[in-house]
Amino acid sequence: MRRTFLALAVLLVVAWLVGPQTAAAQGFGIYEHGSCSMAMAGAGVAAPCNDGSAIFFNPAGLAMNRDKVISFGGTLIGPRGDFINDVTGNVGSLTESWLPVPAFYAAFPMGDRTTLGIGLFAPYGLTTEWDDPDTWEGRFLAYKTSFASAYIQPTIAFKLSDKVALGAGVDINYASLELNQRIDLSTQQVPGAPAGVTFAALGVQRGTDFADIHIEGDNIKWGAHFGIIVKPTEQFSIGARYLTRQKIDVTEGEFTSEQIGTGFRLPVSLGPFPAGTPVDPILATQFQEGALLGPQGGKTDVTLPDQLVIGIAIMPSPGFKFAFDYQWVNWSLFDELVIELENGLTSEYTENYNNTSGLRFGVEFMLSEATALRGGYLYHQAAAPDETVTPLLPEAERNEITVGLGQRLGSSFTLDLAYQYIKQSDRAGRTVPEGQPNNGVYKFNANLFGLTLGWRF
Repeated sequence: MRRTFLALAVLLVVAWLVGPQTAAAQGFGIYEHGSCSMAMAGAGVAAPCNDGSAIFFNPAGLAMNRDKVISFGGTLIGPRGDFINDVTGNVGSLTESWLPVPAFYAAFPMGDRTTLGIGLFAPYGLTTEWDDPDTWEGRFLAYKTSFASAYIQPTIAFKLSDKVALGAGVDINYASLELNQRIDLSTQQVPGAPAGVTFAALGVQRGTDFADIHIEGDNIKWGAHFGIIVKPTEQFSIGARYLTRQKIDVTEGEFTSEQIGTGFRLPVSLGPFPAGTPVDPILATQFQEGALLGPQGGKTDVTLPDQLVIGIAIMPSPGFKFAFDYQWVNWSLFDELVIELENGLTSEYTENYNNTSGLRFGVEFMLSEATALRGGYLYHQAAAPDETVTPLLPEAERNEITVGLGQRLGSSFTLDLAYQYIKQSDRAGRTVPEGQPNNGVYKFNANLFGLTLGWRF
């Protein structure tokens, strides 16, 4: 059984290195990195679960829990959402899917006071995909956006005394970015015409697709993670952790595009082209090597914000624990997304995110020495201001509830299960270009299921 457990752990690590997947969360942060903590709404900075997940929730916790432990598992996130146009009543929906977020931890005490550990998790990431790019009204902003960020964190924790522990880790981060969108011919400048004259002036209808573009890139960066726990008594503890920011520079991105036929013919003569000339062959030259929409390199950068969490844990009686965390995230660092292409095109997306606060409450009650019942509630502010709620990330303030069960399996193994429901407030947003008013309402909710297997030895 031990051999099987280790084999599964190795497979999980390989899956991370080959291609981690993430899903949309508050801002584009993710917090579900262990089913024990997830069941308590992520409240655990002062008393992390004894499954190695302290590597994420508070590195100092490794020194307080002195077991040798390996745990692995993940969370399935099922996002569901719609955009309802204020004028037409048309509804666009997120593609229904289940997105996995795996996590792996290992911790090994060394001597009387030191613990070493390593973890793999994804504190930032998103996948936002809308049904049918041919009809989705927000396709000219985005019809699929993906950002994946996988952290590998070697960690060391030291117990200064029975009451104080410190921890720190180095975060090695592989990040990748993908953006898919359409281009509307009606908004494009007519070649050879005076500035400001677009194809709409020639009779091209608004919403005429003529190009499908794909942009992707990746890079490896690093940061750090620090934690402290102070436990004045057996019934009370205080904790804090700080995760540093990281600037992800994508300098060797790839841009590709595919022409979409319009069937449009010139209504009047245009330069050497007489009235009635098909436009598609003329536009095809823009997709060739070296042209504006031809295959080419590009660059962009995204700053992953630093975050600070402080909290308390109270154990009023044996078998009962209450935890409260306050989380601050420096989302104001995400002010714009600029993509520059080698052949001269530049795309700029204003974001102007605001810093956010989150409140997390969790409880754990031991039904027996082997069985734990857990629950929690969390509230989080929205990071995006009203003017940047778009198909890239239509987020809003959220209320979430969690429940879960922990079960010891024999003397060495544990199984933790968790469920989380996300209810996001309806939010006015847009599917139209920047500068135009919001034209509809985004609705969103999600169901999350977590499972973690642990082995203490």
